[in-house]
Amino acid sequence: MNTYAEAGPRPAGDVDGGEYDVVVVGGGAAGLAGAMALARARRSVLVVDAGQPRNAPAEGIHVYLGSEGTSPARFLARGRAEVAAYGGEVVAGRVEAVERRAEGGFRVAVAGGFSVGARRLLLATGLVDELPPVPGLAERWGRDVLHCPYCHGYEVRDQAIGVVATGPMSVHQALLWRQWSADVVLFTNGVLEVGAEDAERLAARGIAVVEGEVAAVETEADRLSGVRLADGRTVARQALAVAAPGRARTDVPAGLDLPLTEVVRNGHVMGTQVSADPMGATGVPGVWVAGNVTNVVEQVIGAAAAGVRAGAAINADLIEEDTEAAVAAYRADPLSARGEAEAGARVLGDSRHGL
Repeated sequence: MNTYAEAGPRPAGDVDGGEYDVVVVGGGAAGLAGAMALARARRSVLVVDAGQPRNAPAEGIHVYLGSEGTSPARFLARGRAEVAAYGGEVVAGRVEAVERRAEGGFRVAVAGGFSVGARRLLLATGLVDELPPVPGLAERWGRDVLHCPYCHGYEVRDQAIGVVATGPMSVHQALLWRQWSADVVLFTNGVLEVGAEDAERLAARGIAVVEGEVAAVETEADRLSGVRLADGRTVARQALAVAAPGRARTDVPAGLDLPLTEVVRNGHVMGTQVSADPMGATGVPGVWVAGNVTNVVEQVIGAAAAGVRAGAAINADLIEEDTEAAVAAYRADPLSARGEAEAGARVLGDSRHGL
């Protein structure tokens, strides 16, 4: 049984050639929560973790009851240890390809020449934020360049906040961030035209609008200090908000023709996500998804909940398959199957009598 905590996942080579009920691709909140549900259901489960969590730069995760403020690294280490305590396995590696086997299930290829078998797959690969090509912006992402006020707004409350426009939804974003600070500036960044009605709404909330393309993000003493415009002006800011579209990580693994949907709200492209039902089942038989890969706006606590739902759905699906196999065996050899059932009944009876 794996009981590691802070040490992290084991090397992928440790499980080369193994067979599992479920392989989980992605070791974030969704993947680990799904693995936990499956391990507690007494399924053999392997999590393959590429070690690229989206929230790695953040100081802490928020709005997660019981884990408020916990660093992403510590949160995931605790999750890995909890999965391992129930017999689940977590290894470090990058799933490169998946192929369907003629006998059923999948062959999962991991970088380095390793492979494992799986009856079912749970993809929790997350998404990639597609940031505007502004020099200095990506380096501050997750620190003082932020996307979600519910995740990070309280940490920059009452500071000078700038909203870098990426589309029509940026007006709403500026009004949203106004809840956390009275000093909010909306940078149109050459991609947003503020109409008369929106201009009035912004002015009524005391939100200034700065026209012009953003040329760079400036820092001082490793902290964001301002926004430099293409015309040379600099506007002092302590934090920036950017509504960056998120692209589902469907290139990992290759070999699965997953159905993608573009998410558009009020004319703004939020990103892409894998289409799935409420329990995470995709249009590809045997494949489930959970977390940001199927919901671009999901927070950590929601991703974990989605992982649990998907894990339960996968277990239910496997139960159906196990039952069908048991019925087929029963029909082929009812005496043998009846003997096994009677043996089970005797064990149950003995336990009831304390024997």
